[in-house]
Amino acid sequence: MSRLEAKRPPLFISEPLSKDAVGQSLSLLSEILKSCYGPAGRLKQLHNGVGGYVCTTSQSSALLGRLSVSHPVLSVLTSSVQNHVSRFSDCGLFTAILCCSLVENLKSLNVPPSTTIKISKHLLSLCMDYLKSEACGCRIPMDFSSIGTLLCLVRSILTSKPACMLSKPEVDHLTVLILKAFMCTVPCHVETNAVLGKCVIVPLKGRRVVDSTVLPGLLIETPEIQLAKPLTVKRTVSNLVRVALFCVSMAGDLSNPEEGTITVRHGISLEMSELNQLLSVGKQLVGDEVGLVVCQKVIHPSLKQYLKEHHVIAVDRAGISLMEPLSWMTGSKPIASIHLLSPGCYGSLKDVCVESFASKHFVHLIPKDMVVCSLILCNRSETAWDELKRACETAEHVLQLTIKEPFALLGGGCTETHLASYVRHKSCSLSASSFKDMDCSRTQYQLVADGFCRSLESVACSLNHDGGEILTDAVYGHCWFVPSGFPSVSSWSDLVSKCGCGINGNTENLNWRHLQGQFGSPIAQGCPKEPSVKVSGFLTLDCFAAKCSGLQVALETANLILDLSYVIEDQN
Repeated sequence: MSRLEAKRPPLFISEPLSKDAVGQSLSLLSEILKSCYGPAGRLKQLHNGVGGYVCTTSQSSALLGRLSVSHPVLSVLTSSVQNHVSRFSDCGLFTAILCCSLVENLKSLNVPPSTTIKISKHLLSLCMDYLKSEACGCRIPMDFSSIGTLLCLVRSILTSKPACMLSKPEVDHLTVLILKAFMCTVPCHVETNAVLGKCVIVPLKGRRVVDSTVLPGLLIETPEIQLAKPLTVKRTVSNLVRVALFCVSMAGDLSNPEEGTITVRHGISLEMSELNQLLSVGKQLVGDEVGLVVCQKVIHPSLKQYLKEHHVIAVDRAGISLMEPLSWMTGSKPIASIHLLSPGCYGSLKDVCVESFASKHFVHLIPKDMVVCSLILCNRSETAWDELKRACETAEHVLQLTIKEPFALLGGGCTETHLASYVRHKSCSLSASSFKDMDCSRTQYQLVADGFCRSLESVACSLNHDGGEILTDAVYGHCWFVPSGFPSVSSWSDLVSKCGCGINGNTENLNWRHLQGQFGSPIAQGCPKEPSVKVSGFLTLDCFAAKCSGLQVALETANLILDLSYVIEDQN
């Protein structure tokens, strides 16, 4: 008999942010996240202590999901960021780095936490109102009638994931494919409650990235299919292929004993009874002119043979992930019982054929309307493919979000430095009544505003991993990166050709100043909607919805952490 221990009282930790261990852990997490940020971010390898799968990544979705944090304060931060990523797929590192910087910068101020939180909420409101206004100088409209800015948005996502190991031609090829795949999921006929289709990623590892392609409809891998023989499929009088979709096992297996007791008469075989029922279903399918049967689970070999003899294609082991897109594409309702079959559950396809890629064979289901497509995604290694799959899923989700809010924010650190300049500009002209409403002094407001702006600028600085200078200009408030190896006394205009996002060139006197290590960045002289000079080439863009949400999540989480007075840990 095991010994009984007396319950220990919970551990109360007061003022957790004042503890050195918390500060060191937060600083370490911040440095890990900053080192992953941007196109030149450093990769991380994550694995458990006993071996197993090794994940090589710089993406927040993979990083935070595998990074174990012990302190409750850090758990609050990582959980908030993971929740943001689950909803928006993008800007996870931005959110996490900004949150860490806000906590580090605001906790050291000689301002009561309650006052800091009031002021920071006002600053957030200031930023959100500006970002959603027509006067915003770091927001550009996304025109779906022209693919230029859409390509820039997708390209920016792909180039920010260095673990994908893509060359420039490969990035260009995939950018077009992802946008093409997304366009296939947009319905041709817009209705009141229009629903976007789905892009299904088909893995093809060990192949060249440029072998990737997009096909309308769905590909279901079927290793046993014979390519040599022509595919004959039963059709209706309207020359369509009728489809039956089963989400129940058709293997003839018996019920689970845990589901209840079955009483069987002497001499009756349950196996034969199940098989007869399956063959009866097969006869009804043939009689209803069904040409394709897709089963989520397993189909009995005898039923497969019967259907084949009547020119009905049977595909099993489709898996649960394909059930929803199959139902969308064909209009069929998944059949959950072999004892109740209604013709109203059937759907239809334009055609069915066989495709072969590398050593894999697929049944290609071609729909009447292209709302579902298949992206055959290739990469040279499994690690790079996993990272590329996450990047493609992020790009698809970002495009979906962009339909709802057709804007993008300038990337490359320019939105962060521009917002910092804007906040500093607005905070200088705040009325006395505003300070009274927030119950703070002008000095307290300026301290918190400066900490907020330095936190934004620290995110932009995190993009620099090679030791070069980081500048900001006094006209547009954009971010400029000077390559390493040049003396600080050099003329900046000779060393920089365009800003971080690529929209501004150095053809005018922009009055550059150092961003890193400087107390404050210069105040922008207005926020023009359209820069006076545009650089030819591609822009670096960020998802508007994801970045706005990231800004809110970062500040709200930082406020929550700053407001913590106690951490109570159960010791049992």
